[in-house]
Amino acid sequence: MQPDRSCWEGWARTLHRWGVHEIAAALLEASGPLTIFFAQVVYTGQPLLRGAIPGERLQALAQLFEDPE
Repeated sequence: MQPDRSCWEGWARTLHRWGVHEIAAALLEASGPLTIFFAQVVYTGQPLLRGAIPGERLQALAQLFEDPE
């Protein structure tokens, strides 16, 4: 299941607004096998993070971390 494109646009706007878009991209590319761990952290932290980040964005982020490509 592909997440809605608007979800990714929202993430991009947020990262640009915070000024960390280049750092986030570099970390995501360099993290390699740790991405599965990051996905589990997102899944586990959803109850706490939902107040700050909408649930569909958290789900899309976790799926991004799980994607081997």
